[in-house]
This record gives sequence, C-alpha cells and structure tokens, in this order.
Amino acid sequence: MRVLIQRVSQAKVIINSRTERSIGKGLVLFIGIESADTPEDVSWLVKKVSSIRIFDDQNGVMNLCIQDIEGSFLCISQFTLHASTKKGNRPSYSRAAKPEIALPLYNLFVEELRKTSGLQVQTGEFGADMQVHIVNEGPVTIWIDSKNKE
Repeated sequence: MRVLIQRVSQAKVIINSRTERSIGKGLVLFIGIESADTPEDVSWLVKKVSSIRIFDDQNGVMNLCIQDIEGSFLCISQFTLHASTKKGNRPSYSRAAKPEIALPLYNLFVEELRKTSGLQVQTGEFGADMQVHIVNEGPVTIWIDSKNKE
C-alpha cells in the first residue's frame, strides 16, 4: 500500500463534476492499494500518517503532527500510484488491486484514520472521476510505502 502525502493549507475534490468536499489546513492522502496489501498494511500506514511531524512549530521547524494543529484529512483513492513504467511508454497498472480487494481496504483505511486521529476525514469517491484542487504548503510532499518501511 502506498500513500502520497501532501501538506496543504486547503484542498477540495470535485466528484463527477458535481459533489464537492473540502478541507482547510491538513493533509491530502493519495492512497494506492496493490493486490498483496492486507489490513496490517492499513494499520501501519494509518499510524504513520496520523503521527508524522510535518507541520511547523512556532520556530518554523517541522515538529508538529496533524493532531497538534487540529487539521483535517482528505483521502483520495489512486490506483495509478502502482504504475510500472519499466516497459515502453504506456504505464502498466497490473500491481494495482482490483476493486473487490481495493475498496474494502480503502474503506478500512478511512475508518481507522477517523478512529485513530479523531479528526475530520473527507474522502473522494472510489473509482469516480475526480478533480483534486490542492494548495500544497511548503511544498511538502512525502511518499510512504508499507512494503518499503524506511
């Protein structure tokens, strides 16, 4: 499971050209699920993103987590995080989980994130056409992969 984190001052998602969900200061999480992912991957990543210290303290040092600033999350499912560009110019998405595997894990991620953080968690819509508008603060963008725990 992969999560691309972007620290934002604001973000919104427009779903199928009509539904809009937004957050103020917080984290946008692009979530990619592969076939080999398990609930253990979900739990590990939820703990990581809930406690990662990437918000500035009073001295301008990234020393605060999202709970410290009482921020919000915006979770967006994104199978393209598992793109392979090894062969040719057309990415392969064969490692990305099929919806029957990915959707329950995505829903579990969102549910665990709400319970663990106690913060507002907005979501896109799994499998929908979405436009994501982000004001990346910093910019700060971090990649975390549960199969490569660095």
